[in-house]
Amino acid sequence: MERILIVDDETDCQTVLAMYLESQGYRVECANSGIEALSIFENDPPDLVISDVMMPEMDGFEFCRRLRNTRLGQLMPFIFLSGQGEMDSKVEGHSMGADDYLVKPFQSEEILAKVKAQLERSHRIHAEIVRLLQNSNPVAVEPKVLSAAPPPAPLPLTPAEERVFWEVIQGHTNKQISYRLFISPRTVQAHLGSIFSKLHLENRAQLVKFALERGYKPPQS
Repeated sequence: MERILIVDDETDCQTVLAMYLESQGYRVECANSGIEALSIFENDPPDLVISDVMMPEMDGFEFCRRLRNTRLGQLMPFIFLSGQGEMDSKVEGHSMGADDYLVKPFQSEEILAKVKAQLERSHRIHAEIVRLLQNSNPVAVEPKVLSAAPPPAPLPLTPAEERVFWEVIQGHTNKQISYRLFISPRTVQAHLGSIFSKLHLENRAQLVKFALERGYKPPQS
């Protein structure tokens, strides 16, 4: 189940939007400010963020800017849902890195369509990164050298982390890995964080490149 983080200091808007998205099959978590949202994001990154602009402590623009400066937040689908409908506000929202900007009051069908579109786009980007890395041409070497290639070194991972490693190498998303391994998305994310730390990597793209360059191939089922 994909998880959406709603960031809004207006409780009524929070509640209505959360109830609607949950009725459409999404898991929803709410924050009242950008500071609270960043804390939630650091502990358990969602699949998509919907944020208001005008909020106490930290407004939506600053929240979006800080999110985009983090490793996991660079490609996070981000939608502004704000009462500020002026063109200057929309332009600033997009310049901060938002993928879309909707104005309150909103139509439920419209926000749902935007959420679906951004999540699908995120899945396509990840799948394309994996495909490009897997199809990249290896450096040309003499045929006789290829036949003597040594096996890759054992991975410094626990058995559970190694299972997640192979799933990522095959291009599966966190949601797919959760279903395939019968573990929660939170557990998948925790294993990924540990894998990145142990292998000194920062993201999935680097992990796939690491596997390809060192000759790691998923075990045959």
